[in-house]
Parts: sequence; C-alpha cells; structure tokens
Amino acid sequence: MQINDIIIAVFWILIYLPIHSYFIYPATIKILSKLNIDKSQHNSNETENVSILLSLFNEEKVIENRIENISKLNFEFDKLEVIVGSDASTDNTNLILSKLEKKYDWLKVFYFNERRGKARVLNDLVKHSSNEILVFTDANTVFEKEALQNLCSGFYKKSIGGVSGRLVLLEPEGKIKNANEERRYWTYETMIKKAEGRCGTLIGANGGIFAIRKYLFEKFPDKIPLTDDLYITIIVLSKNKNFIFNDSAVAFEETAPTVKAEFKRKIRFSSTNFQTLVYFGIILKNVGFLTNYCYLSHKIIRWIVPIILIILIPLNLMIYEVSQVYAIIFYVQIIFYSLASIGFILSSLDYRIIFFSLPYFFLITNMAILLGFFRFITGKHTGIWQSTPR
Repeated sequence: MQINDIIIAVFWILIYLPIHSYFIYPATIKILSKLNIDKSQHNSNETENVSILLSLFNEEKVIENRIENISKLNFEFDKLEVIVGSDASTDNTNLILSKLEKKYDWLKVFYFNERRGKARVLNDLVKHSSNEILVFTDANTVFEKEALQNLCSGFYKKSIGGVSGRLVLLEPEGKIKNANEERRYWTYETMIKKAEGRCGTLIGANGGIFAIRKYLFEKFPDKIPLTDDLYITIIVLSKNKNFIFNDSAVAFEETAPTVKAEFKRKIRFSSTNFQTLVYFGIILKNVGFLTNYCYLSHKIIRWIVPIILIILIPLNLMIYEVSQVYAIIFYVQIIFYSLASIGFILSSLDYRIIFFSLPYFFLITNMAILLGFFRFITGKHTGIWQSTPR
C-alpha cells in the first residue's frame, strides 16, 4: 500500500468519526429508542423517601431562591430531606443558609471550613443522607412544581438505577443578541439524551436534575478531579442498571451571559471530562454492546473531534491534487472557518446571526475542549473552581 493510500484511508476515517457522532449516531439511537419505548414510559404513583443533595460555593445570589423553589414543590415533605454542603464559602452564603435552616425543618446544612471541591463535598453529604433516593441538583437550577415528583416516579422498576430530568436552558434577560448558541445546541443534545434514556443507556445525566438509588452510589476518588454527573451516571450503568430520561421532570437554568463566560466554563468541565473518560477507559466493563456503543459515539468520539479538526487540514492538503473531491472538501472547511470568523466578529459587536453564530459556537466549543485537554495532560485541571457568573 502506497503512502497516499494510507493518508486517504486515515482521512476518510477522520471525516467519518465526527459525522457519525453528530449525525449518524443521533439518528441511530432515535430509531433504537422506538424499539425500547417501554423502558421509560411507565411512572409509579408511589413516593419513596428522597434526599436532595446540593454542594455549593459562594452562591449568595441564588441560594435563597433555590431553597424557596424547593419549598414550593408538590411533594410530601415528610418524605424529603434537603442536605446542603457549603464548601468553605466566603460570601454571605452561610449567613443565608443559617436563616433558611431555622425556617425549614427538612433542611440540613453542613459548613465545611476547607475548600475541597464539589465531588468531595458530595461524598460527605451522601454519608449524612438517610433516604433511598438521592437527587442531585445545582444552586442555580429551578425545578418546576411537579419536577421532583415526576423525577422520582421514574423508578418504576428495580432495573432502573437512575433517572435524569429535562433541563431547559434560558437565555439571560437582555442578552438575546450577544448570548451564545448553547440553548440551541442543548435542544439537539436533549433529543439524544431522551433517545438514550428510552433505551436505558443515558450517557451523562443532566447535572441540575437527576436521581439515583442510594445503594448504587460510589464514593468519588479523593485525589482525582472527575465530572460528577458523568461519573455517577457511568457508575450506575456499570452495575447493569438502566439510566433513563424523564421528560416530565423539568428544571430550568440560565445559560452563561456571554460567549466568553461559556467558553471558560467549557474549558473547566472539559478537563475533568477527559479525566473521567480516562478513569473509566475507552470501553466500559460489564455492560452490554448498546451501552458501549452510546458511550463511544456520544462521549469518546465527541471529545476527540477538536484533534480531528486540526489533523484534517494538513491531511487534506497532502491529497489535495489526488481528486477534485478532496479539493472540494478542503474549500468546504475553509468556508466553514470563514463563517465562524464572521460569527466571532458579529459576536464582539453584540450581534447574532444563526448562519454565522452556529459555526462560531461549534468552533469555540471545540477550542474549549482542546484547551481542556491541554489542562488535563499538563495536570492543571482541578475539581475546585469558581461558579459561572450569575
């Protein structure tokens, strides 16, 4: 085999992988979900005892609204405990929590003096929980009134180990023009999660609203910074339990107010995502083919796309003259990056035109993943960081 043939073969493999992850896989899993509709369509009317766990740091702007939101849920509060861990907060978070703790007897707050990160705080909160179902959420998440009831009703079979709710992203008020395209992308991502959930193979629960059976929880490693929601999801799946998606359990969060803020957020969680994927390996053990297919397609391939994009341009130039097809593919790439560049310019001027903003969002998302990868390989990633600006 000549060197050109090898380059061409590698080139087409690299072309196929992103197409598979972003287009072929979503279509495939949606078709498969039609054959597994019973996996997530039955809800139990019985309410099990629930512990809501909330780890936070310096959330004075949102924590009172978060607790008040929980207090207004349609749920049997004699079956509920809310356990909050303040990770050495330095603003007014602790003062607000102490007042709320006196107001609600179902609220328990633990004040930690040493900053350790979300995962290690969750380890402690789980120890203090006393109920069968653990619900994980964030300080900036807002539940619909029926969200908790609907989320927990998803445990209608013993084979179901985890349930993710539907997270709806809202753009900050007054930021419609210069907001990023995260909400549009999230609609696409939710479609995939919903299909995976119907198959019982949801890869990556929505961090703001998901629940698992307590006995399935495994302590986060102390010295390895991992993405908490992805870690918990894979742990449940690795124990041969289904992780489903309940569309009727709805919560809301605001997107980051600017592209810059979203970019920084993506760099942070990208670095821990890589650590999580390395922790579990490319192939998950003790799970079926479908779960590994979802894992590889939705996570592994998606997270190497930035590296693929970098390699494609020089490879394309090496085979540019072999056929007109390769010349066309090269110019398609150039046009795409040109559209993204225009999107960058428009974004800096506080304008958003979808024809330009979507390529720009795709590009900066993958740039953030790449920078997160560099943080990971250089050992500069950490499980401790500031929250996204509210």
